Amino acid sequence: MADPQPLLLNDSEPTQFQNARPTRIASLDVFRGLSVFLMIVVDYGGSIFPIIAHAPWNGIHLADLVMPFFLFIAGISLALVYKRRPQRTQATCKAFARAVKLFVLGVVLQGGYFHGITSLTFGVDIERIRWLGILQRISIGYIVAALIEIWLPPPRWKEINFVKNYYWQWFVVVILLALYSGLLYGLYVPDWQFDVSASSSSLPPIGGGDIYTVNCSVRGDLGPACNSAGMIDRYILGLGHLYRKPVYRNLRECNMSKGQVSDSSPSWCHAPFDPEGILSSITAAVSCIIGLQYGHVLAHLQDHKERLYNWMCFSLSLLALGLFLALTGIPINKALYTVSYMLLTSAASGLTFIALYYLVDVHGHRRLTAVLEWMGKHSLSIFVIVSSNLAVIAIQGFYWSKPENNIINWIVTRFDRT
Repeated sequence: MADPQPLLLNDSEPTQFQNARPTRIASLDVFRGLSVFLMIVVDYGGSIFPIIAHAPWNGIHLADLVMPFFLFIAGISLALVYKRRPQRTQATCKAFARAVKLFVLGVVLQGGYFHGITSLTFGVDIERIRWLGILQRISIGYIVAALIEIWLPPPRWKEINFVKNYYWQWFVVVILLALYSGLLYGLYVPDWQFDVSASSSSLPPIGGGDIYTVNCSVRGDLGPACNSAGMIDRYILGLGHLYRKPVYRNLRECNMSKGQVSDSSPSWCHAPFDPEGILSSITAAVSCIIGLQYGHVLAHLQDHKERLYNWMCFSLSLLALGLFLALTGIPINKALYTVSYMLLTSAASGLTFIALYYLVDVHGHRRLTAVLEWMGKHSLSIFVIVSSNLAVIAIQGFYWSKPENNIINWIVTRFDRT
């Protein structure tokens, strides 16, 4: 059976707010499946082919498209679920319940409970659990988009203009981007210190060990050491609850070797940093709201040409604005989820969805994408299996003579370059 709410919503899911079951949008399932497939490819192939792994800091690689794809899809699905105006209080309760379930599942999967393919142990110290991650970010984007769809005034439809008709939602987008920019560029980041173990410099403990100092005393810095996003997470979440292997360790300055940061590297190379942190979740939520606008087109227009025309206008506008901001000095950065990154990845999401819709729903080539469509219908189950490494661990359980002599360990020792 398909997931009842595949990452994040099932666009054909009947609710008590709908009188009839809507037609399932096959291309949306295919898009979900493609996103899950890309996640698997970059997770297991990124160490072998670094060009598809996350960019160490500024820039964009294939892996940096996966999160925006999921957020975009969640937004589209919301527009279909709430196509008919729901009873607001009840819809809000259900939206919060769904978001909490997804958030908790994310904490279990990515909070440190599972120790990866190099260890068959499990369990996590509550003082070091990671609170934020992929599913948590999707849940935040989902609930923000759901609330504005449920509570903001409905469109009057005097004309077919999705910007004017949903101007209150676009106003929220402007407010969120202004809040993000004000905090990112306006907060003062003082010098800060953290403890790090001398024996395992890339895995800082809660207490004890050597004390590293990061010299900042700046405002508006967008580097890995002194950005305000990291400072907010350190103050609110605590250093022990952040991601301990940030991708910026792959920068040349950090002298990464065999999964460890050199002791001679700058102090910030040893520090934890959460790429799904609090501040960057604001612009991530905007990605979901943009997906919601594409969903409005899907929900309210029936003609293929009109849908494609509106989506193409959206996508090209986002692409042009994102490129303009990138050229004027706003870096394309996934870890900070900068505005330029958000716009460009939203444009990429839109163009990808246009291509899939044209292929699958307009021309009906579903056999070509049958596997991806199946993966899209079971996306949450696949995500759980991949994130927890359950399939890999099952294979790892078969070995020769000693547990270390298994096919997974053989692959990791020969191809993992981290």
